[in-house]
Amino acid sequence: MTELTSMEFHPRPQPGEARPWAFPAPARGALDNGLTVLRCHRPGQKVVAVEVLLDAPLDAEPAGLDGVATIMARAFSEGTDKHSAEEYAAELERCGATLDAHADHPGVRLSLEVPASRLEKGLGLLADALRAPAFADGEVERLVRNRLDEIPHELANPARRAAKELSKELFPAASRMSRPRQGTEETVAKIDSAAVRAFYERHVRPATATAVVVGDLTGIDLDALLGDTLGAWAGTPGQPRPVPPVTADDTGRVVIVDRPGAVQTQLLIGRVGPDRHDRVWPAQVLGTYCLGGTLTSRLDRVLREEKGYTYGVRAFGQVLRSAPDGTGASMLAISGSVDTPNTGPALHDLWTVLRTLAAEGLTDAERDVAVQNLVGVAPLKFETAAAVASTLADQVEQHLPDDYQATLYRQLAATGTVEATAAVVSAFPVDRLVTVLVGDAAQIKEPVEALGIGEVTVVTAE
Repeated sequence: MTELTSMEFHPRPQPGEARPWAFPAPARGALDNGLTVLRCHRPGQKVVAVEVLLDAPLDAEPAGLDGVATIMARAFSEGTDKHSAEEYAAELERCGATLDAHADHPGVRLSLEVPASRLEKGLGLLADALRAPAFADGEVERLVRNRLDEIPHELANPARRAAKELSKELFPAASRMSRPRQGTEETVAKIDSAAVRAFYERHVRPATATAVVVGDLTGIDLDALLGDTLGAWAGTPGQPRPVPPVTADDTGRVVIVDRPGAVQTQLLIGRVGPDRHDRVWPAQVLGTYCLGGTLTSRLDRVLREEKGYTYGVRAFGQVLRSAPDGTGASMLAISGSVDTPNTGPALHDLWTVLRTLAAEGLTDAERDVAVQNLVGVAPLKFETAAAVASTLADQVEQHLPDDYQATLYRQLAATGTVEATAAVVSAFPVDRLVTVLVGDAAQIKEPVEALGIGEVTVVTAE
């Protein structure tokens, strides 16, 4: 018999002392052409991130041309007065840069990432796209065809289909928020290069735009670079567009988007709540995280671990449009998917979680874990220049002060269990939630009606 020898283990590594951290504060300035600039020096971040925000919101799109802002955003990288679309793409690749753009309710945003050593070239290409986009007929037609090809795939995706239906249910038909952000087949088909250029000329100008630059700026004369690139972008003076108030109807009800034969039901439960200017926002973030922000949240513990209905259910708050006067709004939602036979039981248990939360509240342990996860991981979350630039751009877009994110982390750490409970209960009242279910109506309608969570309507899927 072989004698067993004892094993000698290497000493377990011990954590180092935590270093103080705060979300980086930007320096604010402006170029001669009126472009607002936020800059943030981040030593060691050799890939510089640049975000440009344009005051071209979706509600500014002409009637019947929903999606023109998206086509314009995509067309910025499809050629300029100096380069064809192919040449422009090659120039970006040559300097190791990436350029993305998208349109959303607050406006259009362009995102550039480029090595610090090639920043001048990258900023020059970005400036060319903003200053003199080609909007060539053939390129716009191609982008329109691509967008039309995307729409059937989006409608076939249960999560995207649920989001479309929830927006339609919550917001008045006349509101741009009630309709798909990137347009419908009917509206996109009407878009041409003339429509894109008209939208550009009406809404894109440096005087109402903001650029955010984040990265290691050691040895870089950023003022000179900006002056020679984005500073050459000319445009007429202008004032930011007023932010229209957001109205919504969150009367408790259920809409089933019928997908005969579906083996799963996609659920999206939502309503409209306050934006980040509201004093309740920190507590709402904390309480919502406890409800459904992670694998250990209440919803997951019940629906995934205990009952096995789902792979995961999440609760979240997403700002739709923000305004300092309190007329902005966020989408407060719970999303996930469950197997078809258990749709009724899963919704019953979900509502039970919400009612229990209102009756008994969160625990101190839940609150502590949420604070640790939300605040403790911040230094890792913002390790890249792109993450910092994106958050600073969000603050600008939502009319928040430059120190908002740093203040939010302090507020989260100081928020107690009682405040977090009150905020999440207020965010998800059991009788004021619009529920959208994408699934087999023949199997799920009757058990859902038996729950008594609101009138049930069935619509056909496109």
